[in-house]
Amino acid sequence: MRTILLLCLLALPIYAADWPQWRGPARDGISAETGLLKKWPEGGPKLLWKTNKAGNGLSSAAVVGGIVYTMGARGDDEYALAFDGKGQELWATKLGPVHDWKANQWSRGSLATPSVVGDHVYVLTSKGLLACLTTKGEIVWKKDLPTDMKAQVNPVGGGIDDYGWGYAWSPIVDGDQLIITPGGPEGLFAALDRKTGNSIWRSKDIKEQATYASPAVGTIGGVKMAFTVTQKTFYAVNLKDGSLLFKRQRDEDYPDIVCPTPVVVGNKVYFNVGYGGGESQVFEGDGKTFKPVWGEKEVSSKQGGTVIVGKFIYGYHEDRSWMCQDFETGKVVWPTKRMRQTLKAGSVIAADGLLLVQEEEGKVGLLEATSKGYTPLGEFTLPEKSSLRKTSMKVWTHPSLSDGKLYLRDQEWIFCYEVK
Repeated sequence: MRTILLLCLLALPIYAADWPQWRGPARDGISAETGLLKKWPEGGPKLLWKTNKAGNGLSSAAVVGGIVYTMGARGDDEYALAFDGKGQELWATKLGPVHDWKANQWSRGSLATPSVVGDHVYVLTSKGLLACLTTKGEIVWKKDLPTDMKAQVNPVGGGIDDYGWGYAWSPIVDGDQLIITPGGPEGLFAALDRKTGNSIWRSKDIKEQATYASPAVGTIGGVKMAFTVTQKTFYAVNLKDGSLLFKRQRDEDYPDIVCPTPVVVGNKVYFNVGYGGGESQVFEGDGKTFKPVWGEKEVSSKQGGTVIVGKFIYGYHEDRSWMCQDFETGKVVWPTKRMRQTLKAGSVIAADGLLLVQEEEGKVGLLEATSKGYTPLGEFTLPEKSSLRKTSMKVWTHPSLSDGKLYLRDQEWIFCYEVK
């Protein structure tokens, strides 16, 4: 229900089968699709196609009308990419140099996922180039965020530095506004005219650097808001002018990577930060202020995300296990001490009462979304392994689901499976 309501509020021309942006139609990892396979056959569902033309990157698939839009690095440059329903490349638009850093043991490449609205595609490179393209791959406008907006991302600091992944958040469209989080001395949030790239507003009173967390939007108490999490603070701002509505500041910074996307459920906002010293938090608002509902420092996830299905939260807890948590109270429902799990850490999306999991070691799993316990319904391993990943890099790209097709990525490889 919240997915349908949020789509109406955003007034975007999206069809039910599309997965048009990071984490799906409502940016919550949930698809409204039904009729999916309730169990997978041995060896997994049918592989429709695969391609190794995506280049370096963790950018997931935005799928609209059967066309896959993503990003990847080829050599020293990043590209916006489009593939047709058979995995054939439609176009590749060069955007600019890829970000890298000293002692990089992972892999350089594209991190953000495109947002597709109508006949436009919005992309962000790891170096901070924000661009609007047509769905044919033609550049409409572009901005270099560090130069044009004095943008800064922690811990890169807005430019080339010794360490840091670069720009990883994905832009989001609200009506005619493109909502971004450039960060830095001129303001954390900003809204641009999505057709021209011209500035509409900037949250100049919030001078924190951006993190790798993607912003979310939603309506609480009749007020449209944007949300994000920085290295120290959870923020909510008014989408009308960027004015601060609420902040919750920690005494100490999060000790490591911050990359959650807040999720709006009714008048509540949930987020989850991992990597040691993290936490789960839920706040409830009325349009004027927020109050804490619960906070849980023992339950946190890394980059794999969580999904809220009905009254329960599902995701992978740090380096321990898959987990079910009561959304109303924060209480951990499962695992129990004797519960055996076959899937290790990974990312998750949900649809039709199911959890679709991309394990970071290359295994793919199907689980029932149930509070009764860990219930596997099928597993398989990706048929190809990236040759571009460095020693510390894992399969961290989130799955995408569109029109009964599951899209998975391991760097240069994209796989499309029939799951309906």
